[in-house]
Amino acid sequence: MKTLYLKFVVITIGIMILSSIFAFILSNTYYQQKLKPYNDQKNTNIALDIAEFADNHPNINLKEYLENISSIGYQIYLIDNSGKESYYGAPFRKKTLSNSTKESVLNGEVFHGMLHFPQETFVTGFFANELKNTIGIPLKHKEKEYALFIRPDIKLLFNEMHILFGWLLALTIILSIVIVIFSTKYLVNPISKLTIATKSLSKGNFNVELDINRHDELGELSHSFLRMARKLEQMDDMRKEFISNISHDIQSPLSNIKGYTNLLDSESLGLEEKDQYISIINGEITRLSTLTKQLLLLASLDRNEDIMKRKPFNIGEQMKELVRNYQWQMDEKGIMLGFTLPDVEITGDPSLLHTVWDNLLTNAIKYNKSNGSIEISLEAKGTSVLVTIEDTGIGLNEKEKERIFDPFYRVDTARTRSVEGTGLGLSIVATIVKLHGGQIHVDSAEDEGTTFVVELPIS
Repeated sequence: MKTLYLKFVVITIGIMILSSIFAFILSNTYYQQKLKPYNDQKNTNIALDIAEFADNHPNINLKEYLENISSIGYQIYLIDNSGKESYYGAPFRKKTLSNSTKESVLNGEVFHGMLHFPQETFVTGFFANELKNTIGIPLKHKEKEYALFIRPDIKLLFNEMHILFGWLLALTIILSIVIVIFSTKYLVNPISKLTIATKSLSKGNFNVELDINRHDELGELSHSFLRMARKLEQMDDMRKEFISNISHDIQSPLSNIKGYTNLLDSESLGLEEKDQYISIINGEITRLSTLTKQLLLLASLDRNEDIMKRKPFNIGEQMKELVRNYQWQMDEKGIMLGFTLPDVEITGDPSLLHTVWDNLLTNAIKYNKSNGSIEISLEAKGTSVLVTIEDTGIGLNEKEKERIFDPFYRVDTARTRSVEGTGLGLSIVATIVKLHGGQIHVDSAEDEGTTFVVELPIS
């Protein structure tokens, strides 16, 4: 398979060649339409001046005069009415010229050979060293009639220019190809590195290095690629962490269920102990059920399934009911609650938004300190509603704040006193808020508390 580098070089050189061909065709067309008539007229005037000078000075030696004219850069063919021919200057490559043309010039007509020279692909009207590519004018000297055919001696006049333009063209082509080869390597090299980095990522190696010092699209692409690699590495770490956590979260209740189920088989077990074991088993089953429900909900939200059931409802009443349901937990932990929940009606999915408030409030209780406090406020602001839940709990550090909404991420267990959790709650919260066209912000300081602010459109 051809490499991008080779393709780029071939295509660029091909473009150069095609551009040169089109430029040559256009310049040739311009010559044929514009410069050729001008060149014909210019040389016609020169020939007429030569004939006029010869006619006005009958005492000059015509042969010497024409030899002098040819020496300064002209090719001359002279024929008299008796058919005697003379050539002056460089020889013509082709001496073909019809007798009718010679006769017409001898009879006083002007022959525009340059103007009527065949219009072929090349700029033949200028470079073709042929007798029929001349200007023919009648010339009279010492009462004798001549036909004078003249054209510039291109080789004499422009030989050095031919060499100069030849070298210029050759060097331009060579240098262009060399520059294309090296510049293409400069352009393609970052893409080659990206290809290597992509293969490295596919093998699970996220530690890739790219040139990010370029200030162009490739530099921006390298930046984006590195950001993607870091995100993929983060996601891979979360995946491994999730597998570890889920394995533990599933294995732990299953082990408890199995252990207490085996204990229930004991004949010496008392009724009170049986009830206690059954209660523990039911609790572990509820824990497994909650975990699977959260996983299913997050999967549905991530797939953007049509699970939204929008309708108008009173968000203040919904949150008051939630607070009543968790009042006993707050009382048990000695948490003081303050809230401002006016009646505000919004359009959204009540069930999904209940999940949002439930997760935020349970976290505020779970990670709060004994005898701490929770403040909940609801405020309509223009076309939006702001829900604020502030606690005095363990708070978050900067690293935790950055990842708090990532799926499966858990706050450092060393600071949470082994509080149970799946690490899915806040990820579900952020996804639901986003589906409603809202935003969620977190402000927190370690060991001081956390404030979540949810902004939702009213309609």
